[in-house]
Amino acid sequence: MSGGEPSLTGLDHDAMTTLSRVALGSTSPAKVMAVEAALRRVHGHFVAVTHVRVPSGVPDQPVGDEETHLGARTRAEGALRLVPGALLGVGIEAGVGWPLGAHHTGRAETRLFTSAWVVAVDRHGLEGSARSAAFEVPSYLATPVIAGVELGTALDAAFGLERAKDGPGAAGVLSRGLVTRSELYVQALLLALLPWVAPEPPGEAPATNR
Repeated sequence: MSGGEPSLTGLDHDAMTTLSRVALGSTSPAKVMAVEAALRRVHGHFVAVTHVRVPSGVPDQPVGDEETHLGARTRAEGALRLVPGALLGVGIEAGVGWPLGAHHTGRAETRLFTSAWVVAVDRHGLEGSARSAAFEVPSYLATPVIAGVELGTALDAAFGLERAKDGPGAAGVLSRGLVTRSELYVQALLLALLPWVAPEPPGEAPATNR
């Protein structure tokens, strides 16, 4: 989009202000790029994001939705705490799991999937969450991950790369660039922002925390 007009119409001033003062609980280039792209969709122009290193409080390779979501929430809350001028904290955490059922270590047909949780929190306690699209991890990556290796590390080893997770990520490498890690996160973040951007049904009283 060109020009300085917001992409969204009808949002109140407080919501737009909140969505313009954002802190991200990570210094990952892929995550920073995703948040900047999502905010450009909201505002129609570039919005700078303050990004700070925040421990996730979960293992380097989270397993399951509960652990992954906790990591994202911890990052969002930490970012809001570390950046006094921020009005919205964002956390993004990628994890692995077995959404088609319990895994069976050692079985060739083990089907491991990866996705990410995105959590946004503001200073009034309002919180939004969304999960990115999930995709299946090839067996040559799933095997080391099940053995305890971080997916990004397994990806680098398999393809002779260095910190691919900071760029295209597993999605970008495996799809040959058709879908990048940042692109996966953009849609999830926009959906995590629904508590601030969703319209009120006709006749409903406006939410008091928006």
